[in-house]
Amino acid sequence: MKVAVVGATGLVGTKMLQVLDERNFPVTELIPVASAKSVGKEITFKGKQYKVVSVEDAIKQKPDVAIFSAGGSTSLQQAPLFAEAGVTVIDNSSAWRMDPTKKLVVPEVNADVLTPEDKIIANPNCSTIQMVVALKPLHDKYKIKRVVVSTYQSVTGTGVKAVDQLFNERKGVEGPKVYPYPIDLNVIPQIDVFTENGYTKEEMKMILETKKIMGDDSIKVTATTVRIPVMGGHSESVNIEFLHEFDLSEVRELLANSPGVVVVDDVANLKYPMPLDAHDKDEVFVGRLRRDETQPNTLNCWIVSDNLRKGAATNAVQIAEYLASKNLIGQAVEA
Repeated sequence: MKVAVVGATGLVGTKMLQVLDERNFPVTELIPVASAKSVGKEITFKGKQYKVVSVEDAIKQKPDVAIFSAGGSTSLQQAPLFAEAGVTVIDNSSAWRMDPTKKLVVPEVNADVLTPEDKIIANPNCSTIQMVVALKPLHDKYKIKRVVVSTYQSVTGTGVKAVDQLFNERKGVEGPKVYPYPIDLNVIPQIDVFTENGYTKEEMKMILETKKIMGDDSIKVTATTVRIPVMGGHSESVNIEFLHEFDLSEVRELLANSPGVVVVDDVANLKYPMPLDAHDKDEVFVGRLRRDETQPNTLNCWIVSDNLRKGAATNAVQIAEYLASKNLIGQAVEA
């Protein structure tokens, strides 16, 4: 299968190449795409060198699928160019997520909504992806009424410049800053810009995307998203109110048997999910499972996942894997 990776030289694009390699996606030809200043640079994939090309050159090569991680404005301009040429686009930016004509997909939750006609498919926000993977089996069983989520998000979610800022501060080195305040030894309760209602765009993404992915507008979601000085993954404290009563041991069993979920919940031995343990893994880790004793039918839990992998690159590749397995992209569609 001919695969274009748009934004191949960035933090997420690099991770996408790693994930394509590790998961043995059937790449017969790789087409790395990046901005004009990167055209001509070489990247290595499966031991071979590939030259970075322009969008125009990539479209001429007619890839079967184009995985985008190049920012919202780039996606708005370039994804339709690929789609018009018959290429299936999986886009990691926020550009298409809430477009009612585009599908927003987490394979463990709603891959079955995809059809051959879907030429631009949106990859959800990193913090939303890991939460809905855990919510889906619980919603199917107990029906979720309301979710209260507070996030503890890695600097890698902002990009390589944020990682540089953290380590520069740690070493006492002056350098460019992407956050309005120091991030080392600090916590910043703002991710993305503020909107008119006082919530940030990141918080609104979690609220709106959850309803769309779960296919249920009745689920009430409220969010506070926070940047913390860690690498390796995002963590979330999630309070879930159900319509129906639940049994804690059954909740553990449901989650443990759900695709993409690993339960780490043994407080007697101090076992619970942490970003250090989730780093470079594809699963969503769930622990600290306990009842909210202040109101009925309500569960507290802690959800951790690697935001560059399941929160971005892996989810996009899993969408491509699903499309390939159902003959929704590639030669079978053309035939």
